[in-house]
Amino acid sequence: MTALATFSSPLLRGRLVERYKRFFADVELDGGELVTAHCPNPGSMKGCSIPGGIVWLSESPGQKRKLKYTWEIAKVGGARVFVNPVRANDVVARALGRRQIAELAAYSDVLREVRHGKSRIDFMLSAGVQRCYVEVKNVTLALGAGRAAFPDSVTERGRRHLEELEVIHGNGARAVMLFCVSRTDAVSVEPAVDIDPLYAEALRKAASRGVELLAYKARVTLRGVALGRRLPVLLRPPARAAS
Repeated sequence: MTALATFSSPLLRGRLVERYKRFFADVELDGGELVTAHCPNPGSMKGCSIPGGIVWLSESPGQKRKLKYTWEIAKVGGARVFVNPVRANDVVARALGRRQIAELAAYSDVLREVRHGKSRIDFMLSAGVQRCYVEVKNVTLALGAGRAAFPDSVTERGRRHLEELEVIHGNGARAVMLFCVSRTDAVSVEPAVDIDPLYAEALRKAASRGVELLAYKARVTLRGVALGRRLPVLLRPPARAAS
């Protein structure tokens, strides 16, 4: 099991009042105080931003920032959902640095935010002359029955990353799309065809052209987050049972 990427201080529990302007969330803490937290997730957060839902915030007092609270986790049904994509990359970086992702354990050096073409790829791994580029997507959307999906809103940027990974593979390096599935109830991940059919098609195309697809389920606790077991990536929706 990958070691936890821990939160720097205990998380604060509350209930979501409203998420607005994408990056703001009003939360009533359990003690009754109403605070405004930074919402680091630029997506729609479909299913995760329901008013009245339980959420957990981190606090960064004393730092020069406009909002000292950050929304980290939401409780949806019986599942905890890690909604902070920036920290999700930190979780993956920790696992890569400790060589705890079996498929990527052969690489000794890890660089973050490497420019390639017109995009930045989250990680470049190397071992001697061998190179492997890894783009990470944090998955929070649920379709039911343990099916997690990406994206939760139309993502032109996500399609550009897939195109860049295709170019990387065509130039002779490994190219990997890694889904950090940040739901404790997930058993698989797939493209959200109904939300962004163009992304779904781009993902299938990239896979057919040699881009590797990996998915790992996050272990989400109030102390921190770690990568757990590998999950299957389903490029086609599961067939419905005949009635």
